[in-house]
Amino acid sequence: MEEHDQNQEFSFIKEKIKNKPINKRRLVYKSLWVIFCGIIFGFFACLTFVALKPKLEKLTQPQKDNTVSFPRDEEGDQITNGEDVQNSGSEQSGGDQPEQVVVEKDLEVADFQKLQNLLYAIGKKANRSVVTVTGVTSNMDWFDSAYESESQASGIIIANNGQELLILTEKKVIANAEEIHITFVNDDVVPAAMKKYDGNTGIAVISVALSSISEETLGKIEVAALGNSLIVNQGTVVIAIGSPMGSNYSILHGTVTSSGNTVSTWDSNYNVFTTDIMGSTQGNGVLINLEGEIVGVVMQDYSSAADRNTLTALSISQLKGIIEDLTNGKAIPYLGLKISTVTEDISRKYGLPKGVYVKTVETDFASPGMNAGIQEGDVIVAINGKDIMTADEYTKTLHGLSPEQTVKIKVLRQNGTEYAELECTATVGVLQ
Repeated sequence: MEEHDQNQEFSFIKEKIKNKPINKRRLVYKSLWVIFCGIIFGFFACLTFVALKPKLEKLTQPQKDNTVSFPRDEEGDQITNGEDVQNSGSEQSGGDQPEQVVVEKDLEVADFQKLQNLLYAIGKKANRSVVTVTGVTSNMDWFDSAYESESQASGIIIANNGQELLILTEKKVIANAEEIHITFVNDDVVPAAMKKYDGNTGIAVISVALSSISEETLGKIEVAALGNSLIVNQGTVVIAIGSPMGSNYSILHGTVTSSGNTVSTWDSNYNVFTTDIMGSTQGNGVLINLEGEIVGVVMQDYSSAADRNTLTALSISQLKGIIEDLTNGKAIPYLGLKISTVTEDISRKYGLPKGVYVKTVETDFASPGMNAGIQEGDVIVAINGKDIMTADEYTKTLHGLSPEQTVKIKVLRQNGTEYAELECTATVGVLQ
């Protein structure tokens, strides 16, 4: 009984559950750890998004073609005198067409001024495409003090590829420049960068990001049109814009005094236009026709000693291929040969085989032609199995190649009274 009472006494046990005290330090550590993990996750998520964004854009958005192209020109006939105009009109008039009535009018001095105003209006409109190119170079004086020097020239806006403006200028202005600046017609100044240059002709293309140009400036500038210079003849009226006298945005006009001369550069021959327009020996810019289209690039380095005081320009039609490559960032292929065409008459007169005559071989160690064993007096007849009969065919074929590409050049070399066939292997280079 006593034992039963004891069991009954301890049959109920009272329990009280107490909440565990909060460890504030541990809670802070956990919170910080969650925040840290969130930051790490966000960082790597951002990196992943940046890495995958270009690929996702390619899959979801069509790619814009930023390639710039210029249509090639063909030679045509140009009416150059009043007799041709009269004959042309008489041929077009038929029996059913009304007879043209010519009214003679004496010209007055005021008419001359009106004509001048019309010419200058063309030049002023074209000046919207002109910019000032400034190259900045750092130097040290005799006292080891740093100073900056600037060189300036005109440039012409020739293309807009949707991302940047492409500007044609001379390489010598920005050859060693550490910074390049462009000043537009409204005095807005923006930074620019070298796109590509041709060490042969001396022309260069620089680029300006559209994002760096204000909407106001974009509304005041224009892209120049490249015209057909193959129809420019002696007596053609042209207008010089740029800095033909050394001062930018100048407008001069005159006529082409000769258009049949050529200059030989490495791997190319170019037609040269001489004019009666007075210009500086350091002048540059372009020649435009009465439609405001560029027909020549002023390059005073190609003028003769007797024509230093008048403007000389290279035919734009022959430069279009080079300009197109430069605007698209392509290097200009180079072999280092000065060439001329062996025509039927030359072949008969001098006993030379028809093809492309090698007048000069660049003797620099970087000359691909010299390293390939090509010599002066050789006649090139084929490149990579393709027959080459003229200097134009040689130049076009070369421009279709790429730097570092290996080419087989078939030449004929005089051996006594006969010509022996040889094959030279050259690696296409780039002239710096």
